[in-house]
Amino acid sequence: SNNKNLISLYTWASVSVGDVCGSEEERAKKAKARSVLGCPEGPYRAVGATKRLVTSLHPGVDTLDKMFEYAATRFPDRDCLGTREVISEEDEQQNNGKVFKKVVLGEYCWRSYHEVFAAASQLGSGLASLGQQPKHNIAIFCETRAEWIIAAQACFMYNFPLATLYSTLGGPAIAHGLNETQVTHIITSRELLETRLKAILIEVPRLQHIIVLDDTPTSWPGYPRGISVHNMAAVQKLGASSKRTHSYPLPSDIAVIMYTSGSTGIPKGVMISHSNIMAGIAGMAERIPNLCEEDTYIGYLPLAHVLELSAELVCISHGCRIGYSSPQTLADQSTKIKKGSKGDTSVLQPTLMAAVPEIMDRIYKNVMTKVEEMNCLQRTLFTLAYNYKLEQFTKGHSTPLCDRLVFRKVRSLLGGRTRVLLSGGAPLSAATQRFMNVCFCCPVGQGYGLTETCGAGTISELWDYSTGRVGGPLVCCEIKLKDWVEGGYRSTDEPHPRGEILVGGPNVTMGYYKVEAKNQEDFFVDENGQRWFRTGDIGEFHQDGCLKIIDRKKDLVKLQAGEYVSLGKVEAMLKNCPLVDNICAYANSDETYVIGFVVPNQKHLLALADQYGIQGSWEELCNTEAVEELVLKVLTEAALAAQLERFEIPRKICLSPEPWTPETGLVTDAFKLKRKELKTHYQEDIERMYGGK
Repeated sequence: SNNKNLISLYTWASVSVGDVCGSEEERAKKAKARSVLGCPEGPYRAVGATKRLVTSLHPGVDTLDKMFEYAATRFPDRDCLGTREVISEEDEQQNNGKVFKKVVLGEYCWRSYHEVFAAASQLGSGLASLGQQPKHNIAIFCETRAEWIIAAQACFMYNFPLATLYSTLGGPAIAHGLNETQVTHIITSRELLETRLKAILIEVPRLQHIIVLDDTPTSWPGYPRGISVHNMAAVQKLGASSKRTHSYPLPSDIAVIMYTSGSTGIPKGVMISHSNIMAGIAGMAERIPNLCEEDTYIGYLPLAHVLELSAELVCISHGCRIGYSSPQTLADQSTKIKKGSKGDTSVLQPTLMAAVPEIMDRIYKNVMTKVEEMNCLQRTLFTLAYNYKLEQFTKGHSTPLCDRLVFRKVRSLLGGRTRVLLSGGAPLSAATQRFMNVCFCCPVGQGYGLTETCGAGTISELWDYSTGRVGGPLVCCEIKLKDWVEGGYRSTDEPHPRGEILVGGPNVTMGYYKVEAKNQEDFFVDENGQRWFRTGDIGEFHQDGCLKIIDRKKDLVKLQAGEYVSLGKVEAMLKNCPLVDNICAYANSDETYVIGFVVPNQKHLLALADQYGIQGSWEELCNTEAVEELVLKVLTEAALAAQLERFEIPRKICLSPEPWTPETGLVTDAFKLKRKELKTHYQEDIERMYGGK
């Protein structure tokens, strides 16, 4: 009866506040987009943009330099970019003998919009003094930090097209990007110069100037002849003293050549014009309610990724402040934060953040581990509150008391003030999305976009809590479905039209840099002169105009007996299994069954081995046939429960003791699987699993 009283108290507390935004069913019925011509294949447009697509946030502000100038004039004294000062660094010995670098960080130090604008103008002028020409490419190869955005703004102002490279790329890929873009100047950090760039300078003969975004040291001996290394302050000083006039970019000029980490082969550069980015950020901004200069954004994902760059530019256009972080210092529990000192979210208390599903899955697993460690009463209370809130949530009610009593601690993991989480880069599992909605008391907007569409495509409305969908088209673009007969997807399918997703609009980029053949394949211009991109993803449109991604053309493999298996679908279903941290399904067309590589969850696997009395180190357990069979049994049960077909379920698996990170080269920076690299890495295991040995 105690529980009953608790529940009635919760109910009273929630309902008295009133409804948030109608029940889930009512919200789902409200049209977000419609087919302009009424055909099932579309084109579909957002309800607010059926007459014409949006191209920019403010009339006349049609290039990135104008956008920043507009923000600096409107919000000159507001905080723009912030960085935490490093108080101390120390080595901490782990139990296994490894040494980890730990840091103690202080408060955020802020630069105002006016200061950032001045710094960017000086840097741009300094680069011009060093011989950088307008409309000639310049490269940036650097981790996410305030100076990245300052350097980018400098290039936008002076019309230097900026080639961006992921800071985790390997030597050959970096050299390829630098040589293809023919850059003479590169902007980088001290650490990357010493650990990555120095070794390949010999392979990039055109390079003359290296600009280091750190202030120390000031002299750089030991570099090849013909290469000068400058630090940022020196280039700014040079720029401040030279009074040169410069040419401003046109909306059609290239702003960024963004090298995609590419889940296949050599990275390709995507040419993004000023007008592409302006349209993309106008589309994104429309989906973030009440975005204003009071918001604080935390930047920690790679700025060389279109999602992060667009999100930060959206913030700058609205006068928000951006505090910088990194995945290793994000929260109090993060790997580089010294025990007992504060992570970035605790200090910054952001209201907005973007997260790739990988990060959210990690938070989900962390919290669930903590819940399992609670005593019986606490655990019951948490589960009760969770299920109760989920139910209220579905009805559209808020639960302020529940939030205060139970979820406040979870919410404080991200600083306690998060009001919108944006998710993109890969599909988010339904379980994780529900969990974030409930425990962080803040909506998760799932988005779908590609570098080729400037990161813009769809974003779900924040009060649409139905999982697995990516929302309706943004106001800057329209979406069509094209029949893919071979895969069995057509716009006439019941109950929902299905097909390959085509995105059209002012956000569709200018194509791949120097890869003409691929441009003919993937991009086209329609009779109205509008650009379109063929995504290779398969989607379906629901009654309310929301899109759901259901498959990917490249992930479809035909088994020997003729059945088609969607590897992506199999992985998405099995990733929900608590034993699985990551999984890659693999199938060979001349074989009759699917196999899988699995990164098991350490805690759950150890518990499973313990339950069956299997002993050994972590490596030994992962290489034990008995453990493989146990995991396979659990996976098979999970797959059948998720209604996968028998032929879709991996028949053999191998367990990887090492997690897949971008550093291992097995996943991209957005944590998408690199199938080719995984196949090479596990070649022996594949032969063993298929050879029946």
